[in-house]
Amino acid sequence: MRVKLEGKFALVTGAARGIGEAIANTLAANGARVAYADVDFETAKKTAAKVPGSLPIAVDISSESSVESAMTEVVKEFGRVDILVNNAGVNTAKYRVNIDQFPLDEWERIVKIDLTGTYLVSRAASRIMMQQREGRIVNISSVLGVIPARLQCAFTSAKAGVVHLTRTLAIELGEYGILVNCVAPGSTLTEGTQQLFYSNNAAEKDRANRLLSHVPLGRAGTVQEMANAVLFFVAPDSSYITGQTLCVDGGWSAGGFFRDF
Repeated sequence: MRVKLEGKFALVTGAARGIGEAIANTLAANGARVAYADVDFETAKKTAAKVPGSLPIAVDISSESSVESAMTEVVKEFGRVDILVNNAGVNTAKYRVNIDQFPLDEWERIVKIDLTGTYLVSRAASRIMMQQREGRIVNISSVLGVIPARLQCAFTSAKAGVVHLTRTLAIELGEYGILVNCVAPGSTLTEGTQQLFYSNNAAEKDRANRLLSHVPLGRAGTVQEMANAVLFFVAPDSSYITGQTLCVDGGWSAGGFFRDF
């Protein structure tokens, strides 16, 4: 997929690796200059160094002061912000438990990054885009923000919040020429999920097989497939689409999880 993003300036959070890196690289490959923002600044620098004209940015999206500082740095370097991709986020691996056992501090950690962080970065970018009277914001939620799952109450709640925040921003910012949309990835093959999908451990293999048995396409998605969805939303021709959430999940949310009934 190829679109014309020459002369556009983008900020991608969580861009040091994984889906965020793929998104940032894809925007750059289509002509945009990209700020690779991440709390892991050392890795962000190494990732951005591979892309001519890019800018590594240190940011903790859960911190208002860090977000404001990062946005100031981006505007100082680029002069404007045409595209914002809110990709940075976390989940929990340690606490896969029902709500009665889910710790408050873990709830607060996840919501503060996944939802409040998206709000903080969007607020900072929207102020710039409103002055420009144009811009694109793409939030990265999760298919579990559309259809919830057990044992992940904080993550599913925060990601559902991102879906509704997307809609709210779309109706608030439309009059300024700002389009706001959302990508909801399903199971995606990243460095972090390699162990699950390609483990030699019997229990992990069984878990992966059970997970993918509910995906009509029968496989995990790639980071590039997630990046392609973002590219669609920021493409100049996608000029009458706002407030939408696109599930990129191999058909899981279409009802694949009911295949046994």
